[in-house]
Amino acid sequence: MSRFDGYFLRQLLILFGFFTLVLVGVFWITRSVSLFDRVISGGQSAMVFLEFTALTLPTLIRTVMPMAVFAAAVYATNRLSRESELTVMLATGSSPWRLARAVFLFGLVTGLMMAAISVFLRPASVEQLEQRQAEVASDVTAQLLNEGEFLHPASGVTVYIGRIDLDGTLYEVFVSDRRDRASTVTYSSKTAYLVNNGSGIHLVMVDGVALRLDQQGRTLSSTLFEDASYDISELAHGNDMSQRSLEAIPTFELLENRQALTANEGFSEGELVDELHQRFSWIAICVAVAMAGYATLMLGSFSRFGLWPQIFGAFTILVLLEGVRGFVSPIVIDDPALWAVLYLPAVIGILISCLFLLIAGRPLLRKKPRESDLAWPQA
Repeated sequence: MSRFDGYFLRQLLILFGFFTLVLVGVFWITRSVSLFDRVISGGQSAMVFLEFTALTLPTLIRTVMPMAVFAAAVYATNRLSRESELTVMLATGSSPWRLARAVFLFGLVTGLMMAAISVFLRPASVEQLEQRQAEVASDVTAQLLNEGEFLHPASGVTVYIGRIDLDGTLYEVFVSDRRDRASTVTYSSKTAYLVNNGSGIHLVMVDGVALRLDQQGRTLSSTLFEDASYDISELAHGNDMSQRSLEAIPTFELLENRQALTANEGFSEGELVDELHQRFSWIAICVAVAMAGYATLMLGSFSRFGLWPQIFGAFTILVLLEGVRGFVSPIVIDDPALWAVLYLPAVIGILISCLFLLIAGRPLLRKKPRESDLAWPQA
């Protein structure tokens, strides 16, 4: 690797880190608002929100990484051209193909990063996230600890708590259980406590009244009580997540156990093949967008104002590749034998890059001077 290649590669990697940080920050802020509201409103702590955020980062980074690679390649090439560094290298005999070595190596480095995220880290993080979501969803205690709100921890059950003291005492408690339509029960008490006795979680109410409505006899009976226990642990039974999503399945299982996954978890062969090759196609797309961004800008000549027409053309190519990626996935789901089309966007990007570099490397055709231009001026 020459000194210029090393210099170009460092510029690309620095800009890649910058654009990745910016894009991840923008997307994270957009998604974290709804996630924060959902987690906190469910009675969970800020630590649970931070945990969920950390588990979603691999998916978020995989989404923005191709855009960051493309932006780094375009910005670095445009800056080197604007500052005449590429012009000097071309003038000393280096061809666009020769200067593309650093960009291709940059694509390989980011592709290795993408491989670690797409093949290993993202499936593991999605699996852990789904497990934690199931645990949080089954945490009835956290769901009930919300002041001044009518909560519905299960279908047919409504709970209201007016105030919660720091010591855990609940005030102005209201519970309506309508799961048995023939006999609905409503509890109301001044104070209550959540007690975990090992066998389950119970809501112990003190100084209240229980109203039971018998739909068949059309009678309403009331019972005053000094203390009553209401079992709420069974409210969590309907929230268990028994099936993994496609994104949570480890890559090794997709490679070796597709028949077992189809039989046991209900996924089709096309869905499994699509998910497997999607993970690897993200690696190839990093190389393709890096080369496409560089090659498109090499079509332009030196300009102090930058290569804005070429930048717009490179962005158009990026949109085209993303459109093709969305088009080929349903084809593979319908026919798993056509898995190779998932790599079509990367192949198209590399072919376009080779074509543009071929055009950029050809010498300019000079027009032959006319005889009138060669004639000496008459006195």
